[in-house]
Amino acid sequence: MRIGIIGGNGWIGGAVARALVAAEVVPAGDLTLSCRSEPPGWLPTAHWTRDNQALADRSDVVILSVRPQDWPAVAVAAPGKLVVSVMAGVTLADIAGRVGTDRVVRAMPNAAADVGRSYTPWTATAGVTDDDRVTVARLVGSIGSGDEVAGEAVIDYMTGLSGTGPAYPALLAAALIRDAVTHGVSPEVARRSVVAMLVGTGRLLEKTDEDPEETVAEFVEYRGVTAAGIEAMRAAGFDTAVSKGLAAALGKSLALGTAKGPSDAA
Repeated sequence: MRIGIIGGNGWIGGAVARALVAAEVVPAGDLTLSCRSEPPGWLPTAHWTRDNQALADRSDVVILSVRPQDWPAVAVAAPGKLVVSVMAGVTLADIAGRVGTDRVVRAMPNAAADVGRSYTPWTATAGVTDDDRVTVARLVGSIGSGDEVAGEAVIDYMTGLSGTGPAYPALLAAALIRDAVTHGVSPEVARRSVVAMLVGTGRLLEKTDEDPEETVAEFVEYRGVTAAGIEAMRAAGFDTAVSKGLAAALGKSLALGTAKGPSDAA
């Protein structure tokens, strides 16, 4: 299997390329990466090109990893080939019509792909075969884990949820650290304690497979220090703020799919 990544030197494209080689899904020599500048120094045995069409012609699977606003300027045909998009908001129909194939997948990895911990939901057109699904599962597995989901509406929503990767936990971490510093904790100790708490929580939830809602309920029922903190945060609008944030992220995801690129500007 030969894989091409349009946008192979970008954040997600580069993470996927390195992961595919590290997981032995494909040898570097069977990987073609396009970029707009000079090839970087990493993966020197991969094929680097500025010609997206040459990349598609050389590949069995084409991964589209460009910014949604740059998509209108990308001219590439991949008739009959499996095409996997990691672009936010760009529809299956748009991609299929542009590249000329009915085997199209929309996937939404996140920045944790760089450390092999991305959760990647994906959905597919009717033309995607069972063998294609095995291939997509291998691609997704190389950067973490994921699931095939019901349709594009779910992918659009998940773009603002799991697609944000570490952003929301980092937002919470930053708020916790700032508050700790105002209470006399040194920035270094505050950061170490908060990061350890978040990492430990993730590993605990992963290990026990417990519903986070049950975890919260257990702390609230204990009526201790943690319960006081949880109830105060909720009273201040924590749940509402999260809901509004996800709604805004969903709106942005949908807007990106309809944004006009430079070539389409009026």
